[in-house]
Amino acid sequence: MMQGNPLISELSGILSESRNQDTQDIDLLSTLGILEKINAEDHKVPLAIQAALPAIARAVDAIVSAFNQGGRLVYIGAGTSGRLGILDAVECLPTFSVPESMVIGIIAGGEKAIKRAVEGAEDNREAAIADLQAIQFNQHDMLVGIAASGRTPYVIAALDYAKKVGATTAAVSCNPASPIGKAAHIDICAMVGPEILTGSTRMKSGTAQKLILNMLSTASMIRIGKTYQNLMVDVNASNEKLYARARLIVMQATDCDEHTASTALSAAGNEAKVAIMMILTNCDAQEAKAMLREHKGFLRKAVEAKKP
Repeated sequence: MMQGNPLISELSGILSESRNQDTQDIDLLSTLGILEKINAEDHKVPLAIQAALPAIARAVDAIVSAFNQGGRLVYIGAGTSGRLGILDAVECLPTFSVPESMVIGIIAGGEKAIKRAVEGAEDNREAAIADLQAIQFNQHDMLVGIAASGRTPYVIAALDYAKKVGATTAAVSCNPASPIGKAAHIDICAMVGPEILTGSTRMKSGTAQKLILNMLSTASMIRIGKTYQNLMVDVNASNEKLYARARLIVMQATDCDEHTASTALSAAGNEAKVAIMMILTNCDAQEAKAMLREHKGFLRKAVEAKKP
C-alpha cells in the first residue's frame, strides 16, 4: 500500500495550517461581510501575544545582554517571516540611530527572495549556516528564528548553529510545541489559530510576528537608553523631516520654544539627545556629551546625576 506524503501529514497537524470553521462561507459574503470576518479574526492577535509576553520579555533581556557585550540582534526566516525580520531590522537604523550592523535581517534565498519566492530556499539547511557564517555570527550575538509554522528547516538549522557557537536563541512561531521552539532557548509562540484563508500565514500569523518583532527591538532599544520618557531622543537630523522631528522632540522633552530648540540642536551637531541634555542641565555641548558617555547614553540618568 502506497504511503501518503509525510509533509502533508505534518502540515495537517499544524494549528496555523488547519481550516477556520468561522470563515468557510467567506466566498459567499459581500465585501463588507468579508472585511468583518477578517477584522474579527484580527482581534484575536493581541490576545495571543499577551499570553506570550513572559517569553518575549526573556528574549528582550537576552537581546539587551547581547548589545551590552557588543553583540548583534539577528533575525532569520524564510518567505513572509524573513521579510518581516528584514523590515524590523532596517527600521531600527533611522528610528534609533544605531549602526547598520547592530540589527540584521537574513532571509532564505538572499536579497532576491525579498520580492519573489526562491524555490527550495526554506528547506536548505546548509544555506542557513553559510548565511550566518557570512556575517561572522558569534557567541556574543542573539539569533531570533522566525517561522509561522514553526517547522522551517532553514530556520531550525540556523538555530542549531547559533547554539553550537554559544549564542542565545529565540524562536517566534504561531504553533505550540514547534520544532523551532524546541530548537531555541526561548520559545515565543503566539497561537492566533487557523487563518482566514487556510495556510495564508501572511495574515494573522504575519501580523503577530510583526507585533512581536516590534516589541523585541523597541523594548531592547528602550532598555539600552535610546529613549527619554516616551520620546525617541537618539535621532540624528540628516534631512528636513528628521530635523523638524528632532526639533519637536527637543521642545517636547524640555518645554522650550522652537528658537531655543534650534539653537541647542545646532550647537549639539543636530543630536537631539545632546541638545536636550544641554537645555535641561544648562551645560554646553561638550559637557553634555561627556555626561552622556559617563552614563552609557541614558539621558534620564545623566540628567538626574547633573541635578544639584
